[in-house]
Amino acid sequence: MTARCRVRPFEPSDIESFMTYRNDLVWMQYQSFKGLSYEDYQRSLLKPPSIVDGMQLAIIHQETNDLIGDLYVQQDGTTYWIGYTISPLHSRQGYAFEVVSELIDHLSDQGAETIKAGALATNEASIALLKKLNFTYVTTEDDEQIYELPVTN
Repeated sequence: MTARCRVRPFEPSDIESFMTYRNDLVWMQYQSFKGLSYEDYQRSLLKPPSIVDGMQLAIIHQETNDLIGDLYVQQDGTTYWIGYTISPLHSRQGYAFEVVSELIDHLSDQGAETIKAGALATNEASIALLKKLNFTYVTTEDDEQIYELPVTN
């Protein structure tokens, strides 16, 4: 939980809001997991979460209880891969920084040694966020720049 947000598993009532921004193909130009049907999202988001297989979590605004974005987390030993999306209605307000900072602290407490994230080279906002969070560029894989943050426990 952060000052303005809480993170939790998806609930059935989140699907339509999720679809609103995830199926906005202009907004989601840098993301995968988009343009799907209600049933596809429901099947994927409402299954029991598994951090080893990768899981999507809802970012909920504390005051309004609205879905404002989502996080992706996948564990590979002591390395964790993360992803984040904020809806266009809530972009550029510091929510991603706030939530990802808290996620980094949480994963560190869980024994993470390295946190990684990928971003297309043209996704300037995401790259700026990763740099602000002290991630460093390590390589490019399949057109995606990979950034890494060593975690000190």
